[in-house]
Amino acid sequence: MSDVYIDPSPVNFQAFKDLPRDEPIHMLNLLLYRDLAEYPEGHEHHGNGWSGRRAYEEYGKTSGPIFRRVGGSIVWRGAFQTMVTGPDDRQWHDGFVAQYPNSGAFFEMIKDPDYQKAVVNRTAALVDSRLIRFKPGEGGDGFG
Repeated sequence: MSDVYIDPSPVNFQAFKDLPRDEPIHMLNLLLYRDLAEYPEGHEHHGNGWSGRRAYEEYGKTSGPIFRRVGGSIVWRGAFQTMVTGPDDRQWHDGFVAQYPNSGAFFEMIKDPDYQKAVVNRTAALVDSRLIRFKPGEGGDGFG
């Protein structure tokens, strides 16, 4: 398997912060779950036998109120079926697009103390992920 990513690198996060902060953003999330969640020693869920998917569900449950409070919503969600264009060894379990009113809302969410507790579930759940920021565009009936 190629390199794996759970959290942004300092360079990538700085690039995110350098983009405009006053316009809506879409965040594409690609998720690959661990077979067995890996919680840190001493965490309330350590050793409970949860799958990665179950730990991610806990992340959704505990982060959801904060996500909604800052104005976030899910605009698309899907379950992976097959790689059409891309490396044969790359697969994902789930994907979704989260919409935020602006990047300030995203920063507000990740700085929230309750979110920082919730995100431990995300880290425990995932063996690999991608988080990619897009500027929303118009939908339509063509590719251009």
